[in-house]
Amino acid sequence: MSLPMTEENAPNQDSKPRRSCSGKQRAMLAYGVTQITATVVSAISLTVIAVGFCSVKQESKAFSGCVEEVMAAGRSNAESVRYCNGGRLPKRERANLGN
Repeated sequence: MSLPMTEENAPNQDSKPRRSCSGKQRAMLAYGVTQITATVVSAISLTVIAVGFCSVKQESKAFSGCVEEVMAAGRSNAESVRYCNGGRLPKRERANLGN
């Protein structure tokens, strides 16, 4: 036996608990902020690496120039590299290099 629909026995929309989307919105916001932060950190890291390569390139040019200069003074390649790495040359060669 079925009861006729009346306001009293009709399903009330307010009687069901409403689920708000605020929890999902917060989670998506947190996810978005995390993604943006990770992108910014990655960009900064790549910039630091690029700047580091520039200084390595300059140091390499200076080292190569040093080796060429010492080799022009009559030393071997190995002796030139040793000198440019902070080693010493015999006294006879120091006079030729201006040290």
